[in-house]
Order: sequence, then structure tokens, then C-alpha cells
Amino acid sequence: MPEPLEVWLGKDEVEGVPSQPRRDVRPPPHWRLEAVAATERPRSLTLGPDGRTAVFIQDRETSDVWLLELDGGGPERLTTGRDPTPYWEDTQPRLSPDGSSVAYAELGMVWVVASAGGPPRKLAAAGDPVWLGNERLVVSVERDDASRLAVLELADAWPRPLCGPPEAGGPPLERHGDEWGAAVSPGAGAVAFVFTPRHDLLRSEIRVADLGTGEVRALTGTDRLADRAPAWSPDGSLIAFTSERSGWQELHLVGPDGAGERQLTAAQADLSEHAWHPDGSRIAAVRCRRNRFDLVTVDAASGEITVLAEGGSWGAPHWTAAGALLATFTDAGTPPELRLVTLPEGARTLHAPAPRAVRRAPYVRPEDVTFASFDGTEIPGFLFRPAGASAATPAPAVVYPHGGPTSSYGDEWDGHAQYFIDKGYAWLALNFRGSTGYGRAFERLNHGDWGVGDTQDCLAAADFLRTLDWVDGRRLGIFGASYGSYLALLSVTDDPEHRYRCAVAKYGDCDILTSWAQGDREGVQDMGRMMAHPSLDPAGYRAGSPVHRLANLEVPLLIAHGELDPRVSPKQSEELVQELRRLGGKTFEYVTYPTEAHGLLRAGPQLHFYRRLERFLDWYLM
Repeated sequence: MPEPLEVWLGKDEVEGVPSQPRRDVRPPPHWRLEAVAATERPRSLTLGPDGRTAVFIQDRETSDVWLLELDGGGPERLTTGRDPTPYWEDTQPRLSPDGSSVAYAELGMVWVVASAGGPPRKLAAAGDPVWLGNERLVVSVERDDASRLAVLELADAWPRPLCGPPEAGGPPLERHGDEWGAAVSPGAGAVAFVFTPRHDLLRSEIRVADLGTGEVRALTGTDRLADRAPAWSPDGSLIAFTSERSGWQELHLVGPDGAGERQLTAAQADLSEHAWHPDGSRIAAVRCRRNRFDLVTVDAASGEITVLAEGGSWGAPHWTAAGALLATFTDAGTPPELRLVTLPEGARTLHAPAPRAVRRAPYVRPEDVTFASFDGTEIPGFLFRPAGASAATPAPAVVYPHGGPTSSYGDEWDGHAQYFIDKGYAWLALNFRGSTGYGRAFERLNHGDWGVGDTQDCLAAADFLRTLDWVDGRRLGIFGASYGSYLALLSVTDDPEHRYRCAVAKYGDCDILTSWAQGDREGVQDMGRMMAHPSLDPAGYRAGSPVHRLANLEVPLLIAHGELDPRVSPKQSEELVQELRRLGGKTFEYVTYPTEAHGLLRAGPQLHFYRRLERFLDWYLM
């Protein structure tokens, strides 16, 4: 049960007449918010070197580490009380080569826990641990506003740099940047990793550090293009990685000396999470096409792709000792679970922790739709139609732009959306320009253009909904979180037609200039990949900041923010509220949550927010 309300709630302020509970509106027939909040979600799966033992993170009130023996028995919890962490910021737990220990990161520290059970041991201030034998780890260390890889001895947890000094053999390399994504070679004599130079945040290259000599060499690298995710072949003769050079995230191969680099696949799709088969003949991967994620294998010689299981959303495939694949799975009608895929038998579920009420509830599956934006660009999305919606009884609709912006809404479980769809709302989750899953050209359409073209995409979504006879085009709302919140706010400040009757801004920006100054390093660098420095483009930052045009606002706002948010500072919502009050005559509701960061992860704050959202939408749209 959640704690009493006062534990979770910080500010609760209103201007104008706040939304009121609707006495005539009943709860949805099949879904409850409490069941959504109680749904546990396994993720960040890895498999031990023996191919028989898996470790993963499971989210609910905590983000604890769990262990699963594939030879029998259910999963067992290894840690307790690990702080809830959003999946997009968390790292993977990893089993040591001998299977005796699990390394993981939490709140800026690296920990190790015995796989047989016992209290975890804190090692050092670092992150993203990867085993280097059984007694050492490669970890990520933050120093001087940069990420560096270091080696950590379990017996003496004092990090030392992975890479030697610039003069330690090999050609001179750029050193001002970030090292990340470590992969240890067979035999543990070298480490491949990704390097992102600070002077070109769109570029990332594959490098290899020789642990014996300290020499570091760059294997790949192209200005303004990303190579990522190195993975060694079982014999150490090749490194597979993804590159966007073709316009898609295709698989490439290169030798550890940089020789023989070639593009392996030509799928015109994004491939990721690749894992070599132990015999080196093929590579398991996830293939994304229009944000449905298939489980595939790739022939390591020819690049031929074989589809093992179609998406939904498969993730984190790993080869088992028996030659099957263990992976995560979810789709619009399936809460997150772990599945084992064998051929020709197919997939079977190993672990499905969602409550029965959630697993057996009726689901509405989305329709793939596209619509033209202001400049003719085709914008894709997933459209959910509630039961009973028709020309005779058209439904109100919510437009949902995702966060990121370099992310997407995919074919995966969204319990909160299903709750509102069951209540009678249509739901359009659009993948505006800048979204992933549609190729590099589409992904970069928002570069230098935050809050302008993508806002027009959100307005085009409203125009599209108005063409459907089963949608009530007079009752449209827009709701988003993070970058989606930013677009929701822009969609009601930068729209002279006032298409939306209300908007919901959940931990989002209102002023990208001040947000650039307030955010954490990852957030600021993410902005730097897409926008010029503010001194070089002040007009672009002003055009992308809705705080300057709040006088245009004519509809009510619901504003929510976690007070511990390092990515989008709560000062953004404070600035928004301050300007709304200065202008006067605006209707808004403003709530904050003292325990929450970038994401309302604990059940108490999550339930409070979604109950408030339900009241807000019911009042203004029903």
C-alpha cells in the first residue's frame, strides 16, 4: 500500500478554478491504476558465461537485482531496497565468469553481491561495471566533467585508468571526450569501447585498449556519425558493432587491429543488442522496423537475416548453453516478461510477474497510422481506438508525444494508456520528427529546430484526429513527459487555432536556454548534439522556448515535477508557474513530488499523479 499522501506530495497549487471530480463518470470497466502501479517489469537482462544463469533488474517500488537459474526454479531476488531507477539511465547487472558474484551500479557506486546470496559490498564511486576476469572490473568513472574507463581490483577498489597516456604507443588520439560501452575480449587481454569526442558530439568511434601495453587504437570513426556497441567474436578475431553510416543502425565487423572493416547487414532497419553465438557462425540481434522490434539472427559471413520471432518489442537476447535464446518481450497487449526462444518450437514464457488482473485484462491494440505535417513530412504514430467509439458516439482523444527527443513510442506495454482507453479515450502516440526507428534522416530533422517543426507535428496530429468520424475533434488534449511535456506546452502556446482544450506538462522544459544551464551533463550534451551553443543561435533557443509566449495560452494546464530531477530541473516548472502568475488570468494546477527524480517511479507519487490526470482530463474533455 502507498504511504499516506503527505509523504509523497510537495506543492499542490492552483490558479483559477481547478478541475473537479465528475460524479457522473465511472471508473473504467476492466482496468485500475493500482494494478498498473503494482506491475513488476523485468529488464536489463544479462546471461552468465555458462549460459545457464541470468541476472536482471525488476522494477516496481525498487529496481532490485534478480537471479534466474535456467535449469529449474523461479527467479530469486538478490538485492533489496535498490533505489528505483529509470531504465534509460540504469546499467546492467553482470555475473562474474565463474558465476560466483554479480556486479551492479546504484546511485553512483559499484557494488558486488554473491550470487549465492548475502549482503552486497560497496566498492567505489563508479558505474557500469563489466567483469575483467573474476577479480577485476572495468568501470566508468566521472572526472572533470567527463567519463573515463578504469580498472577496479575487488581486493583494492582504487580505480586506475584503463587507457595509458597518449604517448603509450600507437598514433596520437583525441583524448577530450567520453569513454563508455566497455566489452572485454576473450582471454581478457583487451577492452573494446566507445569514444565520443567533445568537439563532435554526433561522432562516436570504436577503440581498443591493450591491457598489456596500454596502447589504445581507434578502429573506426567518421565525423558526425555514430559507431557503437562493440561485441567480440568468441575467438577474438572480429568485433561486431553498429554504425549509422548507411542511414540506419546496421551491423558492421572489424578486426581488433582495425583491418577488414565492412558492413555486414543491409536491412534498412536499426539493429541492436547483438550477441555472438558461441560457435561464431551467427549473431542474435533485435531488428527495429517502424518501432516494432523483431528477434533475428544474422549470418556472420553473409549478413543474411533470419527472423526468429516478430515484435512487439524483443530485447537483450542471449544464447543459452542449450542453444536457445533468452530475451525480454513486451507488446501492446503483453506486460514485460522473460521468454525462451528455441527452434522450431518457438517462444515460451519463463517469468511473467505482472498481476493476473493486468495479464488478463482486455487490451486495445494500436493501428499504425501516418499523417502529413505542415511541410509534407509523413509523421507515424500508434492509434488506439476505444471500444464503442463510432460516428454516433465519437470519443475524446489524447495526443501523447514521447520523451527524448531521440527516442520513440514503440509496440510495447503501456498500462496507463490502456487505463484511459478503457475509460473511453482515444490515444494517439505519435513519433514526431527526431524520433528513432525511421532512419537517420528522419531522426535528424529536429536538429537546430527544437520546439518548432516537431510542435507542428503535434498540431498536425490534432488535424488528423479531426478527420476521423469516431473522434470528437472538439475534445482533444495533449499530454507528455520530459521532451513530450515540452511539446505539449508548445502545442498550446504556439497554436493560433487552439486545437487542444487542455495540456499536461510532466517534468518538462519551458525555457531551453535556462534548461541548458540547469541540466545534468548527459542532458546538456544531448541538447548539444542537436542544437548549437546558445551564444551561436539565440534566436533558435527563443523560438524553442514556450515561456516567452505564455500570453497566448487559453487552455488549462496540469504541471507536475519531481523535486529531485537532475535532467530537467524542477526550476523549469517553477519558471513556468512564475510567468503564468505574472501574466494573470491563466488556469493551471501545479504539483511536485519530493521523493522523485526524472520519472515518477514509486507507486505513491505515480498513483497520485495519474489520479490527478484522470480528474483533469475528465473535467476538461469528457
